[in-house]
Amino acid sequence: MFAKVKELIVDVVQQADLVLLALCCAASAFGLLMIASATRYTGSHQYVLVQLAALFIGIFLYFIISMVDLQPLLKKWKWLCLFNVGFILLLLTPLGTEVGGNRAWLSASWLPMNIQPAEIVKLTFIMLLAKQLVWLKDTRDLKSVSSVALLAGHLLFMVGFIYVVSSDMGSALVYVFAFLGMTFVAGVALRWFAFGGAAAGIGFFLLWEKDKIPEYMKMRFRVLFNHDLDPLNIGWHQTRSLLALGSGRFTGQGLFKGTQTQSEYSGSLPARHTDFIFSVVGEELGMVGCLFVIALLAAIIIRCLVVAKNANSRTDAYICVGIAAVMIFQTVENIGMCLFVMPVIGLTLPFFSYGGSSLVTMFAAMGLVSGVKKRALPEWLR
Repeated sequence: MFAKVKELIVDVVQQADLVLLALCCAASAFGLLMIASATRYTGSHQYVLVQLAALFIGIFLYFIISMVDLQPLLKKWKWLCLFNVGFILLLLTPLGTEVGGNRAWLSASWLPMNIQPAEIVKLTFIMLLAKQLVWLKDTRDLKSVSSVALLAGHLLFMVGFIYVVSSDMGSALVYVFAFLGMTFVAGVALRWFAFGGAAAGIGFFLLWEKDKIPEYMKMRFRVLFNHDLDPLNIGWHQTRSLLALGSGRFTGQGLFKGTQTQSEYSGSLPARHTDFIFSVVGEELGMVGCLFVIALLAAIIIRCLVVAKNANSRTDAYICVGIAAVMIFQTVENIGMCLFVMPVIGLTLPFFSYGGSSLVTMFAAMGLVSGVKKRALPEWLR
């Protein structure tokens, strides 16, 4: 019995994408180190322990999901749709918790960590969208009005549903960029992207002019063009972030030695272990540390795209592209936010920022990619 279990474990490990896993673990270990530094001023190890537990859970899920064949699961697409809706609706129950003005978290004493449903549902959204794209290509013209309308309807429903339930526009935007990456690769005509971009721009302008956008959201855009507009309120996070990044220069002030990072005043560098972890890297490890972070994330993204290129089915390829698109958007938005060139929308830096739900979801996503690589191998190697 023990021999069979050992053989099964060895088989699972050998068939997983160990290169991708090594990159993800390296990024997470680096992130753990920076979280330890960013939360040292609290005198508590809680954040590190939670993140470490999430890392172990994520690695376990990585191996399990690597072995799952998605085709039988995608045949139950109606159940996946119900899961997406039902899981988001849990936010309206007593489990739903409001953080920073968004009711985007599930929290309870019996849960090991807070759970963000939109983080988990984005994986099933990507899987369902991949299936929808393949079905439309096989049964209709993907460039037709009806096909684009069905795809757009799928996206708008999920984005609108998440925003209405949780008011979390940051998470909703992640779905938009996963959609753009997947539909572009699938072959949707460029004219539809131009039309959609124009419609979104006009819609945003009208909402702005009609004062349908909350004032605090407007200010997040205004301060990007005038950093002196509201430096003590809306612009506070990003002005402190720029100060931290600038003070680190090329090699940084030293690990556990950052002026703002180690300050006992939490407002010195707000959200330093979550949204602004990149600023902590910049202050303590300088440009060298920041470039290393970017290199690790770029390597993970490239690995996802390489696996997509070699996938043995279009569904698998689209799933990998969707996951890569999510990582690209979150990385660009988070780093841009720290550099004061993108608005603050509460998106974490993948693998680096504190957040058990986010870390577990990213490892689960990479498990999907690993499974795609495994299924692309010749039968005798599986």
